[in-house]
Amino acid sequence: MNDSQIRSHIEDLIAEEHRLLEHGERASLTPTDAERLHVIEVQLDQYWDLLRQRRARRDARQDPNATSLRDPDIVERYQQ
Repeated sequence: MNDSQIRSHIEDLIAEEHRLLEHGERASLTPTDAERLHVIEVQLDQYWDLLRQRRARRDARQDPNATSLRDPDIVERYQQ
């Protein structure tokens, strides 16, 4: 994936996240919806991390395509 495709995927995830959150405001989320919301949040962390990896490699004059999605356990332990 290139940066544009990654950003597009992030935008799609954000749109889905907003739909679920809006649905949750009007009615309670089903367990399936709540689980999907959690999966989306983890995927967003992964894809934002991927963009940061690509930027860092580019800044270091390295190949940004040598990056990959990190394991959810890794990105979920990052300190904000």
